[in-house]
Amino acid sequence: MKANIVTNEELLNHWQGHRTLTRKVIEAFPEKELFEYSIGGMRTFADLVKELLSIAVPGLEGIVNNTTEAHNHNLPLATKADLLNAWDEATPKINALFMQISEERFQEEFNLFGAYKFPVLHNILYFIDNEVHHRGQGYVYLRSLGIEPPFFWERS
Repeated sequence: MKANIVTNEELLNHWQGHRTLTRKVIEAFPEKELFEYSIGGMRTFADLVKELLSIAVPGLEGIVNNTTEAHNHNLPLATKADLLNAWDEATPKINALFMQISEERFQEEFNLFGAYKFPVLHNILYFIDNEVHHRGQGYVYLRSLGIEPPFFWERS
């Protein structure tokens, strides 16, 4: 009998904890800097958030519906309120889509967006890893602006 390290529900809760923390980072940014501030040629935090939004729900939709269309990073979100609303709207969609993925499918190869052929679990871990990576960039931006970011362990 194969033992799981975490259940599907525990993995989803872990991801949503990261999403809760990323939302706090979005909230910590002043409006102007959210869309204009960057360091060393990196994208603005708004652009990074748009990327995260363009990957999570569309990626899960692709996995659930077995479709491999490319995703659109150019979301028309022009204010902090727009980003936060889109973030909040994605949360229940992620929950619903994630729970439609059977445990057996987690080891199945899937060509995410027609470009990333890995097991479904690896694609989902990529969603989480990518978010943590971009949130780290947001932490650097906030600190360079003299703003204390939320504690990295505050995920609720």
